[in-house]
Amino acid sequence: MMARGLTATSRRTVTARRTATARRTATARLTAAALSLLSLLALASCTGKETGEQPQGAADPPRIVVASGQDVTGKNGIRRQLIDAWNTKEGEHGYRARLVELPGSADQQRSQLLGALQSGGAEYDVVNLDVTWIPEFAAAGLIRPLTGAAVRAPGDIIPSVDSTSFWDGERYAVPFNSDVGLLYYRKGHLRGLGVPRARLDGGVTSWDDLRDLIDTVNDRPKPKGYKDGWTTQLAAYEGRTVNAIEAFASAVPDFALTDEDGRYAADEAQLTAGVTELRERTASPYMLGEATASREAESLSAFAEGRTTFLRHWPYVYPTLYETFEGDLGVTRLPGKAVLGGQNLAVTSSTSEQRAAKAAELIAFLTDPDSERCLLRAGFAATRTSAYQDPGSTPECRHAAAYSGSASASPTGESAEVKAPDRLADGVSYSRDILLPALSEAVQRPRTPLYGAVTQTLITELDALYGPRPAGAARPGDAQIARSLDEALAKVLPS
Repeated sequence: MMARGLTATSRRTVTARRTATARRTATARLTAAALSLLSLLALASCTGKETGEQPQGAADPPRIVVASGQDVTGKNGIRRQLIDAWNTKEGEHGYRARLVELPGSADQQRSQLLGALQSGGAEYDVVNLDVTWIPEFAAAGLIRPLTGAAVRAPGDIIPSVDSTSFWDGERYAVPFNSDVGLLYYRKGHLRGLGVPRARLDGGVTSWDDLRDLIDTVNDRPKPKGYKDGWTTQLAAYEGRTVNAIEAFASAVPDFALTDEDGRYAADEAQLTAGVTELRERTASPYMLGEATASREAESLSAFAEGRTTFLRHWPYVYPTLYETFEGDLGVTRLPGKAVLGGQNLAVTSSTSEQRAAKAAELIAFLTDPDSERCLLRAGFAATRTSAYQDPGSTPECRHAAAYSGSASASPTGESAEVKAPDRLADGVSYSRDILLPALSEAVQRPRTPLYGAVTQTLITELDALYGPRPAGAARPGDAQIARSLDEALAKVLPS
């Protein structure tokens, strides 16, 4: 309250100062939001560390060592909490688990795991593998086929997600957390433009629809800081491959670069249609120009700072985006096809039979229905249908106290906070109506033991669209790019 005894002039001065302070706060909001979002992503690329690194004493129970990439849910993230929950059950199984978090990008983590398992330089019992790595690690004999003991209620796993666990007719892994591309948007940029809310909350059905929406924004006075309609990840890394496969699969029904045996299955005509679709959806004035050099952090920053209305990104950013923008954030399915991502747990071939049996028990615990509800609550995409059965409310989670939703279960005595709601406008459920259908209908990247070579070929050949070129030089046509890509892939993959 304003202090008593102030003159009218003094009161006006105080009010003016408060107004100026409020304006400075509002001006700084976008920058602060972008920094907070980028700090979230930085957690995924910082130096890895182990839990429980103390020397094992004579009285210590044996340990199951789990190697994984960084947990994007932050310090003491949900994966670590689930492993801690397993360790509280030590009396039941006689083992404790230790989490080793690998540093670097996904490509760097893959190289570390391959080197460690091939050389025997690290005694890992369980590895958390990107879904695209399963064929490679299985074909190389680095992970072992799993028995039913590692999978609880397999019929509950989303079929498209579960299919990533198999190679050559055998199960080699169990889905841990899944992933799929989603479309985020700034409601404030569309407010007053006559865009029906249901048109977005129900899903943008095609890229033509999305371009129409962007045209609507571009034809009106621009929001402050706005540049172009949408942004994504097209730098020379895996993000470019993901965007390319989404475009190819949208342009060609039942598109696949490889068949079930990992042999080359596409042709030049299909690739031409795919390149055309990719070029059209990433053309100016629709896509932000800097997206051609953007990874996840840069694209998220552009969206947070208001330079775009739409953003293609993954589910794990939804809680933080919502917490930052609250009522101004919208989320829906990508138009066309979306690529499936995620990580699966596998048992290494180098571990002993006894340890392998305990490792399978650990995997069964980490991927059971309760664990999957905990993963969904923390911001990951759950792999089980049952996690999505109660839309509009928070899924029950008993394994991880911080995400239980129960004050009595929380170490602080307070109920765990859900950063983002499940219930959206007009009764739409984020989990049931957006995330689950997106996962169920998502397409896979090429399934082959040679995936590393395939993705590098795609990234390199698509430099013709997004890489630097000499001044004044025209980019090659779609058919020319497709012909070169077809020839390069035919050399990499068996036919």
